[in-house]
Amino acid sequence: MLSLAEVLGRHWPAYERQFGAQLLPSHRGAVQAILACRTPALGGELYLCPDCQAHHFVYHPCNHRACPQCGQADATDWIARQKLKLLPVPYYLITFTVPEGLRSWLRSHQKLGYAGLLQESAATLQDVASRAKYLGAQLGCLSVLHTWGRQLQFHPHVHCVVPAGGLRPDALRWCQPKSADFFLPQSVLAARFRTRLQAVLQALPEATDIPAAVWHQKWVVDVQPVGSGQAALTYLAAYVYHTALGSQRLLKDADGQITFKYKGSDDGQWHALSVSAPEFIRRFLQHVLPRGFQRVRYYGWLSAAATARWQRILSLLAWQPPTRQVVSAPSPLCPGCGAQLLWIGTLVRAPP
Repeated sequence: MLSLAEVLGRHWPAYERQFGAQLLPSHRGAVQAILACRTPALGGELYLCPDCQAHHFVYHPCNHRACPQCGQADATDWIARQKLKLLPVPYYLITFTVPEGLRSWLRSHQKLGYAGLLQESAATLQDVASRAKYLGAQLGCLSVLHTWGRQLQFHPHVHCVVPAGGLRPDALRWCQPKSADFFLPQSVLAARFRTRLQAVLQALPEATDIPAAVWHQKWVVDVQPVGSGQAALTYLAAYVYHTALGSQRLLKDADGQITFKYKGSDDGQWHALSVSAPEFIRRFLQHVLPRGFQRVRYYGWLSAAATARWQRILSLLAWQPPTRQVVSAPSPLCPGCGAQLLWIGTLVRAPP
């Protein structure tokens, strides 16, 4: 199987020579981490098989969020922690997208733009839900930033997992939607999101080159019921702890062309796409987040500062969240005979 590290190992030096002056430090750091992942450069652990007496080296992962070799264990742990916060109510997955005319500006001003998307989408939900004719209550919201499309194109949007209900401002009652088949109106959310984001971005000196037409066209917000919310968490985990392209989608690296597969949005079938190596690297790197930026945010009574309100909701719903079972990770297995390996010692990281 072709890996992303192999592709970068072959084509990154030429890409760096060509675009070195334009490369962001976060992009360089991501590539360096991917190339060093699970190699002697990061050190590792030495194990012994008690049956066949063979020694095995297990090199350390880089744990960079852009690395396709890392994140599976973290994703599983994240899902388990989020499930403890699920309430016994229906859930909705609400997706906020922006017009194509705004995407170029967002790609050039990622920290400002991404923060605006996350904050204003959550504020939009609170604004609309607070209206008495819809809910008249404050929401709790888990928001996740997603930047890539099926063909690695730049398509920033925010997914929000929201319980169908909220806490009344006086914290005395849990409010449910007036209809089991309706939560919040998509058109109202879209218009409010556009207005709020426009007010925030146009106040920035960096926003003078945003096309005026962006603020006059129709925006899209999608509201979908997701049952208990567990399936939505599993879906979002792929964006939280996995990168834009896993190695299982890479098909071929030949004649300066990288071929990868993607699932069509129209037919749901897998298709192959070939692009030049520089274009492939460009598409991949545009989804590397700025250093220190958190793509997952919690708002309303799900935020870290809302412990009292969270406990109040549990009391109103007479709900006791399940306790988490902590299971220690087992030792790796011998690739030869399948026996559980014994740890011998740690291999230090290679010098720079």
